[in-house]
Amino acid sequence: MPLSSQVARDMRGALSCVEEMKAEGIELTIVTYSILISGFGKINDAQSADNLFKEAKTNLGDLNGIIYSNIIHAHCQSGNMDRAEELVREMEEDGIDAPIDAYHSMMHGYTIIQDEKKCLIVFERLKECCFTPSIISYGCLINLYVKIGKVAKAIAISNEMESYGIKHNNKTYSMLISGFIHLHDFTNAFRIFEEMLKSGLQPDRAIYNLLIEAFCKMGNMDRAIRILEKMQKERMQPSNRAFRPIIEGFAVAGDMKRALDILDLMRRSGCAPTVMTYNALIHGLIRKNQVERAVSVLNKMYIAGITPNEHTYTIIMRGYAATGDIAKAFEYFTKIKEGGLKLDVYIYETLLRACCKSGRMQSALAVTREMSSQKISRNTFVYNILIDGWARRGDVWEAADLMKQMKEDGVPPNIHTYTSYINACCKAGDMQRAQTVIDEMADVGLKPNLKTYTTLIKGWARASLPDRALKCFEEMKLAGLKPDEAAYHCLVTSLLSRATVMEGSTYTGILSVCREMFENDLTVDMRTAVHWSRWLHKIEMTGGALTEALQRIFPPDWNSLEVLGEVSDSVSTGDSDYSSDSDFSDGDENQEADDN
Repeated sequence: MPLSSQVARDMRGALSCVEEMKAEGIELTIVTYSILISGFGKINDAQSADNLFKEAKTNLGDLNGIIYSNIIHAHCQSGNMDRAEELVREMEEDGIDAPIDAYHSMMHGYTIIQDEKKCLIVFERLKECCFTPSIISYGCLINLYVKIGKVAKAIAISNEMESYGIKHNNKTYSMLISGFIHLHDFTNAFRIFEEMLKSGLQPDRAIYNLLIEAFCKMGNMDRAIRILEKMQKERMQPSNRAFRPIIEGFAVAGDMKRALDILDLMRRSGCAPTVMTYNALIHGLIRKNQVERAVSVLNKMYIAGITPNEHTYTIIMRGYAATGDIAKAFEYFTKIKEGGLKLDVYIYETLLRACCKSGRMQSALAVTREMSSQKISRNTFVYNILIDGWARRGDVWEAADLMKQMKEDGVPPNIHTYTSYINACCKAGDMQRAQTVIDEMADVGLKPNLKTYTTLIKGWARASLPDRALKCFEEMKLAGLKPDEAAYHCLVTSLLSRATVMEGSTYTGILSVCREMFENDLTVDMRTAVHWSRWLHKIEMTGGALTEALQRIFPPDWNSLEVLGEVSDSVSTGDSDYSSDSDFSDGDENQEADDN
């Protein structure tokens, strides 16, 4: 009975046929079992595939390399590498030689779980067993390095492959193009595309989809649409994969009319919008902070008969989390639970971000308890959000406790984790602990980044140690980091608020930093200039070197009589848009979690 085509289309129909065979006393052969196992592998149902494999083993006794290859592939597709490794050992114990397909499946599985070391071991083992690496073998390695962001290594593998006379195909070219696009290295992405054309290969649907994605990420929407039109002229039916980035691109640009026009074009082209299409539209609006318009898209989904999934609601939650609207975030979290949708760590991350953004740390702790009850482990991002939340409140003890828990759970802290923890130390005035954290970072091979140094600079200034703040600024430059506007703003604001006399290293430090800003063509906005002028008038009532240095980096219209009058009034009355404290607002100082 020819089951192979039915398996790919409808496994339930295939199983129904199997039941009929059994009812008629027809025994399943190893070929039938292999086809069924392969089918379940294609739909990522490793459990059903495994059940059939065990049944085949019981009923048939002796198995061959093909059925083993199929069951190994099913588990590798699902990322169940422990079970796949167990099956490989079982094959070896039974004296069955693994076909090259089994090696490729293992390499693909290790790519899914991003285990570079084991993937390379399998590649070497393949060669030891006298198999000649093929385009598929090298493609597995290229795919691995693209997935883990090591595109330079993917290029090296590509060169090695070509040195053995193996030519690229569309699939390997698409892997390389995709890798560069994800790095936002569009120049090299298009260079690979040109190489592909020179080799005589023509773009297929996957390549065109990648070009559309690249142009959309570049903001070149007209070029993206031209690629779409080219596909249609070549009678290559665009799929959801082609339309989605264009819809999201227009939404991000705030051009909802054109986003909806593309949605209509998609329907007219015979491509029915899916939940993923609408998710792209919603995601684009959320990225532009248009939460209410994103919510209105939900109504369009309902009208179109498309049910939102957990990702839809998570995107909406993320929008409310960014504004600190915890009530709305929880409302959509409830929709996920009531809809019986899958809860994952990303949903909880979003909910925790809403709690921490609004300062509701007890609610955040309740969310972590629910995560534990759902057996969802905390990852680095979850810990970062929590540590950042406590850092906002200057609660160094809670932040320290989370750092301890993180290490006990075997979750590695990253640069964002340490920066948030340092922020907690600085807010609590515990600069000795902050310095200890810097030393700990060095021990684990992590270097402070720009935000880490900026946090430390403000911490030293807050502790009334401007000399240490200046020293930290110099250390940052010696580390090869170029100060950005936030770093300069933080340093000058902190130093000005404490430089109440005209002499000393603080005074000369401000002069030096202002000179550096001027040489780098950096100017501050009018709001900052007004703020700094308050401190300047306390230091130099009648003007001087510092006044001259600062005015060189003030806005061009600073010296207008109207502005000077406003500044004078602000200083004399004590009114200002800025408080006398030199701290940044929470939005400026705690961006580490938002980067995760």
